[in-house]
Amino acid sequence: MIIYLPLGGGGARRRPSRGDPATGEEVVTARSIDTDRLPEYRVKARNTSESSENKIHDNQVAREFGFRGGLVPGVTVYAYLTHPLVEAFGAAWLQRGTATARFLKPIFDGEEVRVSGGVTSRDAKGIAATVWAVTESTGECATLTATLPAGSPVPLNLALYPAAPLPAERPVASREHFASLDALGTPVNPYDEERCVEYTTRVSDTLALYRGDRGWVHPGFLLDQSNKALSLNARMSPWIHAGSVVRHLGGARVGETLATRGRVRSLFEKKGKQFIEADLAIVAGDRPRPVAHVLHTAIYCLTSSAR
Repeated sequence: MIIYLPLGGGGARRRPSRGDPATGEEVVTARSIDTDRLPEYRVKARNTSESSENKIHDNQVAREFGFRGGLVPGVTVYAYLTHPLVEAFGAAWLQRGTATARFLKPIFDGEEVRVSGGVTSRDAKGIAATVWAVTESTGECATLTATLPAGSPVPLNLALYPAAPLPAERPVASREHFASLDALGTPVNPYDEERCVEYTTRVSDTLALYRGDRGWVHPGFLLDQSNKALSLNARMSPWIHAGSVVRHLGGARVGETLATRGRVRSLFEKKGKQFIEADLAIVAGDRPRPVAHVLHTAIYCLTSSAR
């Protein structure tokens, strides 16, 4: 169930703008956004990982850690948060936009999520915006700060992100194991039309630019692959996605295969919980080109039920 509630006569509207002569894509600039408000978006949350290996999404296990039920995955909440940005800025944000997402409090299956926000600044360097996800029972649950830079993204040096095989047998997640890795094993997943329909249906996103054989890969799927870069390298359950910093580096299209290369950037403890931050490069195509750079943070060891 998806409900669109326009703000201010339809939220943020784009003035007609000239297309990029090289790509044919619409060019979005600070002057092409009519209002500071982004379109408000409402969606019924789905626990898209209820049957997954990660038992923090299982009702019984989640209750043992102090939650009232299985958590809606952070990567799914991120997909909700991106909707107003993509509705307002289109493919430009998927190609060169940035995002910093923080998951503050859990969202549960069946809750109505209201995502709203607005442009916070605009100048010759680009546009900045903030969106937040709110539920009636909890209030503010997650935030995303975003930019749409005027210029091209700073290139990523792929030589620093070598591909590596996934482990034949995953060890149990531990500080010692993660600290011993020179590189994380590389998940590889095609994003064909079937996967596109399955994924966009799963996260309840009907925006047209994700559809068809030239549709764009959904940004939530990029974070889904970032999760796999952790979960396919070690056995982690239960574990929680805490936040991500994302730079889009050109975007990927339906029909391409994505590979997620990476390494462990840091390991730390906070309030009795063990955290990992992974530095990831998501590449696409037979001649790999970077499409996103992600700093992905997760709690891989929960030692307290108080939250």
